[in-house]
Amino acid sequence: MADSDALILVDEADRRLGHLSKDLCHEGQGVLHRAFSLLIFNRRGELLVQQRAPRKRLWPLYWSNSCCSHPRVGESMQAATRRRLLEELGIQCPLQFLFKFQYHAQFDANGAERELCSVFIGRCDGPLEVNREEIVDWRWMRPEILQRDMTRSDSPRYTPWFMLEWARIWREHRGVLGEPRAL
Repeated sequence: MADSDALILVDEADRRLGHLSKDLCHEGQGVLHRAFSLLIFNRRGELLVQQRAPRKRLWPLYWSNSCCSHPRVGESMQAATRRRLLEELGIQCPLQFLFKFQYHAQFDANGAERELCSVFIGRCDGPLEVNREEIVDWRWMRPEILQRDMTRSDSPRYTPWFMLEWARIWREHRGVLGEPRAL
């Protein structure tokens, strides 16, 4: 198993327990592993949301946060977040840690997410170079419009981790969204 395929297994306190292939971590009920979620805002205060590619094993074509992934074995969280911003969106920007949360979400009988997820926000107005292997569509959304959209009964499909983290951001961290500002 290549290090790029191995995810870091953790306990509820984020202590490393070993590693396991990405495929095995997501089979059945899933195995708890380390992950991160990035929310990127532009100078107008809009959040970049993406629609996951149809080839994704879990939640294909669902709308989600700007970027998310897993650190590799031997890779720091900072290096992992920088790597994925470049790989998925073709951008670089400073990130601010907000919180960690643990969740389990079952997609179907064959797969699930079971993650201890670190959530970061960043601000960037640079041009995007979207990786079409990962992302089929994207858009910038005002936070209040996203909040209203997520709570509608006929809402578009959003990934479970994005809905959980956005609810917490809206409830506990709305101040970090701030007013639009120059970058």
